[in-house]
Amino acid sequence: MKENVSDLMREILRKEADAVMAIPVTDGYGEAVDLIVEHVAVRGGKLITSGMGKAGQIAMNIATTFCSTGTPAIFLHPSEAQHGDLGIIQKNDILLLLSNSGKTREIVELVDLARHLNPSIPIIVITGDGESMLAKSGNVSLLTGGSPEVCPLGLTPTTSTTMMTVMGDVLVVATMKAIGFTKAEYAKRHHGGYLGVKSRQ
Repeated sequence: MKENVSDLMREILRKEADAVMAIPVTDGYGEAVDLIVEHVAVRGGKLITSGMGKAGQIAMNIATTFCSTGTPAIFLHPSEAQHGDLGIIQKNDILLLLSNSGKTREIVELVDLARHLNPSIPIIVITGDGESMLAKSGNVSLLTGGSPEVCPLGLTPTTSTTMMTVMGDVLVVATMKAIGFTKAEYAKRHHGGYLGVKSRQ
Protein backbone atom coordinates (compact mmCIF):
# COMPACT_ATOMS: atom_id res chain seq x y z
CA MET A 1 0.00 0.00 0.00
CA LYS A 2 1.41 3.34 -1.00
CA GLU A 3 2.28 5.76 1.76
CA ASN A 4 -0.12 8.67 2.04
CA VAL A 5 1.67 11.64 0.48
CA SER A 6 -0.10 14.13 2.76
CA ASP A 7 1.12 12.25 5.83
CA LEU A 8 4.62 12.11 4.37
CA MET A 9 4.49 15.85 3.70
CA ARG A 10 3.49 16.58 7.30
CA GLU A 11 6.35 14.43 8.56
CA ILE A 12 8.90 16.14 6.30
CA LEU A 13 7.65 19.60 7.25
CA ARG A 14 7.94 18.73 10.93
CA LYS A 15 11.43 17.27 10.60
CA GLU A 16 12.76 20.15 8.52
CA ALA A 17 11.16 22.73 10.81
CA ASP A 18 12.74 21.01 13.82
CA ALA A 19 16.10 20.98 12.04
CA VAL A 20 15.91 24.70 11.31
CA MET A 21 15.01 25.47 14.92
CA ALA A 22 17.97 23.35 16.06
CA ILE A 23 20.53 25.45 14.12
CA PRO A 24 22.95 26.74 16.78
CA VAL A 25 22.56 30.48 17.40
CA THR A 26 26.07 31.76 18.05
CA ASP A 27 28.11 34.96 18.06
CA GLY A 28 29.67 33.64 14.84
CA TYR A 29 26.89 35.24 12.80
CA GLY A 30 27.75 38.68 14.11
CA GLU A 31 31.42 38.04 13.42
CA ALA A 32 30.62 36.87 9.89
CA VAL A 33 28.49 39.93 9.15
CA ASP A 34 31.21 42.22 10.52
CA LEU A 35 33.73 40.60 8.17
CA ILE A 36 31.42 40.91 5.17
CA VAL A 37 30.64 44.56 5.88
CA GLU A 38 34.29 45.42 6.50
CA HIS A 39 35.63 43.74 3.37
CA VAL A 40 32.81 44.56 0.95
CA ALA A 41 31.02 47.72 2.10
CA VAL A 42 34.06 49.43 3.63
CA ARG A 43 37.07 48.17 1.67
CA GLY A 44 35.35 47.65 -1.67
CA GLY A 45 35.97 43.93 -2.06
CA LYS A 46 33.35 41.32 -2.88
CA LEU A 47 31.89 38.20 -1.32
CA ILE A 48 32.81 34.97 -3.11
CA THR A 49 30.65 31.95 -2.32
CA SER A 50 31.47 28.36 -3.21
CA GLY A 51 30.21 24.84 -2.71
CA MET A 52 30.13 21.56 -4.57
CA GLY A 53 27.01 19.79 -5.81
CA LYS A 54 23.78 20.69 -3.99
CA ALA A 55 25.68 22.87 -1.51
CA GLY A 56 27.06 24.73 -4.51
CA GLN A 57 23.54 25.49 -5.73
CA ILE A 58 22.74 26.98 -2.33
CA ALA A 59 25.99 28.97 -2.41
CA MET A 60 25.01 30.33 -5.83
CA ASN A 61 21.60 31.38 -4.51
CA ILE A 62 23.21 33.11 -1.52
CA ALA A 63 25.51 35.05 -3.85
CA THR A 64 22.65 36.28 -6.04
CA THR A 65 20.62 37.30 -2.98
CA PHE A 66 23.55 39.27 -1.58
CA CYS A 67 23.98 40.98 -4.98
CA SER A 68 20.37 42.09 -5.08
CA THR A 69 20.58 43.53 -1.57
CA GLY A 70 23.61 45.76 -1.89
CA THR A 71 26.54 43.43 -1.27
CA PRO A 72 28.46 42.52 -4.46
CA ALA A 73 28.91 38.75 -4.55
CA ILE A 74 29.79 36.03 -7.02
CA PHE A 75 29.69 32.23 -7.06
CA LEU A 76 32.99 30.45 -7.76
CA HIS A 77 32.75 26.82 -8.82
CA PRO A 78 35.42 24.97 -6.81
CA SER A 79 36.45 22.73 -9.71
CA GLU A 80 36.67 25.59 -12.20
CA ALA A 81 38.74 27.47 -9.64
CA GLN A 82 41.49 24.93 -10.25
CA HIS A 83 41.42 25.73 -13.97
CA GLY A 84 41.88 29.48 -13.89
CA ASP A 85 38.71 30.87 -12.31
CA LEU A 86 40.62 31.33 -9.05
CA GLY A 87 41.78 34.56 -10.68
CA ILE A 88 38.44 36.14 -9.67
CA ILE A 89 39.92 36.61 -6.18
CA GLN A 90 41.15 40.14 -5.57
CA LYS A 91 42.40 42.21 -2.67
CA ASN A 92 39.81 42.71 0.11
CA ASP A 93 37.58 39.84 -1.07
CA ILE A 94 36.07 37.38 1.39
CA LEU A 95 35.06 33.73 0.95
CA LEU A 96 31.89 31.96 2.11
CA LEU A 97 32.30 28.19 1.72
CA LEU A 98 29.54 25.60 2.09
CA SER A 99 30.02 21.87 2.72
CA ASN A 100 27.76 19.74 4.91
CA SER A 101 30.49 17.18 5.60
CA GLY A 102 33.29 19.74 5.78
CA LYS A 103 35.37 17.21 3.89
CA THR A 104 34.45 17.90 0.28
CA ARG A 105 37.79 17.63 -1.52
CA GLU A 106 37.28 20.47 -3.97
CA ILE A 107 36.26 22.89 -1.20
CA VAL A 108 39.10 21.89 1.12
CA GLU A 109 41.53 22.35 -1.75
CA LEU A 110 39.98 25.74 -2.54
CA VAL A 111 40.99 26.98 0.91
CA ASP A 112 44.65 26.21 0.22
CA LEU A 113 44.51 27.63 -3.30
CA ALA A 114 42.81 30.86 -2.19
CA ARG A 115 45.23 31.42 0.67
CA HIS A 116 48.20 30.75 -1.58
CA LEU A 117 46.93 33.53 -3.85
CA ASN A 118 45.81 35.83 -1.04
CA PRO A 119 47.14 34.69 2.38
CA SER A 120 45.02 37.18 4.31
CA ILE A 121 41.65 36.36 2.72
CA PRO A 122 39.03 35.76 5.44
CA ILE A 123 36.95 32.59 5.17
CA ILE A 124 33.46 32.00 6.54
CA VAL A 125 32.38 28.36 6.63
CA ILE A 126 28.91 26.80 6.78
CA THR A 127 29.14 23.10 7.64
CA GLY A 128 27.56 20.29 9.60
CA ASP A 129 30.82 19.08 11.13
CA GLY A 130 32.58 21.42 13.53
CA GLU A 131 35.56 19.09 13.77
CA SER A 132 36.14 18.90 10.03
CA MET A 133 39.20 20.26 8.28
CA LEU A 134 37.06 22.90 6.58
CA ALA A 135 35.50 24.11 9.84
CA LYS A 136 38.91 24.46 11.46
CA SER A 137 40.27 26.40 8.48
CA GLY A 138 37.64 29.14 8.67
CA ASN A 139 37.99 32.47 10.41
CA VAL A 140 34.35 31.92 11.34
CA SER A 141 32.57 28.56 11.26
CA LEU A 142 28.78 28.39 11.35
CA LEU A 143 27.34 24.96 12.15
CA THR A 144 24.07 23.59 10.80
CA GLY A 145 23.53 21.42 13.87
CA GLY A 146 23.87 18.21 11.91
CA SER A 147 20.20 17.15 11.75
CA PRO A 148 19.72 14.03 9.58
CA GLU A 149 18.52 14.28 5.99
CA VAL A 150 14.82 13.58 5.45
CA CYS A 151 15.78 11.50 2.41
CA PRO A 152 14.74 7.89 3.20
CA LEU A 153 18.28 6.80 2.35
CA GLY A 154 19.75 9.40 4.68
CA LEU A 155 22.01 10.49 1.84
CA THR A 156 20.41 13.02 -0.51
CA PRO A 157 21.04 16.63 0.55
CA THR A 158 17.58 17.74 1.70
CA THR A 159 17.50 18.91 5.31
CA SER A 160 21.12 20.09 5.12
CA THR A 161 20.44 22.34 2.14
CA THR A 162 17.34 23.75 3.85
CA MET A 163 19.47 24.69 6.87
CA MET A 164 22.18 26.23 4.67
CA THR A 165 19.55 28.31 2.88
CA VAL A 166 18.18 29.63 6.16
CA MET A 167 21.68 30.38 7.46
CA GLY A 168 22.44 32.26 4.26
CA ASP A 169 19.21 34.25 4.71
CA VAL A 170 20.33 35.23 8.23
CA LEU A 171 23.63 36.54 6.86
CA VAL A 172 21.91 38.44 4.03
CA VAL A 173 19.28 40.09 6.23
CA ALA A 174 21.76 40.96 8.98
CA THR A 175 24.10 42.48 6.39
CA MET A 176 21.26 44.50 4.86
CA LYS A 177 20.50 45.96 8.26
CA ALA A 178 24.18 46.60 8.99
CA ILE A 179 24.68 48.62 5.79
CA GLY A 180 21.32 50.37 6.00
CA PHE A 181 20.12 49.00 2.67
CA THR A 182 16.99 50.84 1.51
CA LYS A 183 14.05 50.18 -0.78
CA ALA A 184 15.36 52.90 -3.10
CA GLU A 185 18.67 51.07 -3.42
CA TYR A 186 16.81 47.81 -3.99
CA ALA A 187 14.91 49.43 -6.86
CA LYS A 188 18.16 50.39 -8.54
CA ARG A 189 19.05 46.70 -8.78
CA HIS A 190 15.63 45.46 -9.95
CA HIS A 191 14.43 46.99 -13.21
CA GLY A 192 12.17 44.22 -14.39
CA GLY A 193 9.48 41.89 -13.14
CA TYR A 194 7.10 42.13 -10.21
CA LEU A 195 9.81 43.02 -7.68
CA GLY A 196 11.05 45.82 -9.90
CA VAL A 197 7.59 47.36 -10.04
CA LYS A 198 6.89 46.83 -6.34
CA SER A 199 10.20 48.32 -5.23
CA ARG A 200 9.37 51.59 -7.04
CA GLN A 201 5.88 51.99 -5.62
